[in-house]
Amino acid sequence: MSWFKRSDKGILTPTESKREVPDGLWFKSPAGKIVHTRELKNNAYVVPDEDFHVRIGSEEYFEVLFDEGKYTELDPNMESADPLKFKDTKPYPKRIKESQEKSQLKDAVRTAYGKMNGIDITIACMDFSFIGGSMGSVVGEKIARAMDHSLQTKKPILMISRSGGARMMEAGLSLMQMAKTSAKIALLDAAKIPYISLLTDPTTGGVTASYAMLGDFNIAEPGALIGFAGPRVIRETIGKDLPKGFQSAEFVLEHGFLDFIVDRRNMKNRLSTLLRMLQN
Repeated sequence: MSWFKRSDKGILTPTESKREVPDGLWFKSPAGKIVHTRELKNNAYVVPDEDFHVRIGSEEYFEVLFDEGKYTELDPNMESADPLKFKDTKPYPKRIKESQEKSQLKDAVRTAYGKMNGIDITIACMDFSFIGGSMGSVVGEKIARAMDHSLQTKKPILMISRSGGARMMEAGLSLMQMAKTSAKIALLDAAKIPYISLLTDPTTGGVTASYAMLGDFNIAEPGALIGFAGPRVIRETIGKDLPKGFQSAEFVLEHGFLDFIVDRRNMKNRLSTLLRMLQN
């Protein structure tokens, strides 16, 4: 019976002494590779050997791109109201509040300025964790103000997009942000201030149809999904199977809608080299 029962009770670990592995200590890639989060962070949140780019938020991008992770945030307390009194299964203000508590963000974009390899730059970065990175009035206003900051200071601006598209709870007001941000980009162009657009996984809907595709340079991370409507919607609309890799960054690059694809580990150096070339 000793085969099935421990006779020495002294080697048993009391239940109250057992500890669970902390959440987020390890990351498992889609291919099954297990990576310690410290190693992942040190590798710009790209899985070693696989080159899989993990989805990250504004805090991580600011950490990767700004020198020593130091920056000054613009409009940090701006948050959405409920101008349309949107009727849904859940009141819009309640959904905003829940998203804020869950994500620890005020809305789906953060904007900041600082230095990147010694170059002054403004960065606007979307957060998919806040209602799918949807573009509402706050997103459009914060991006427009970040562009105003670049116009005033003559600093280049980097827009990092990750979004499911326009926020339906703000309807027409959400769609108006496409025109507003596009008009600001025209002002940047007239002032000859570089505007670089970085598309990450996924970038879709009204964001793709506006500021995400209007950069002086449109670049993307490897494997990012980029498009207007989703593949399923397009397939059902045209009644045909889509090409392999349709809407991947590589497919979009091949068809002329991107200038180049950049590995996140090289992003900071590539961007600063590009900006120095433009300055010279």
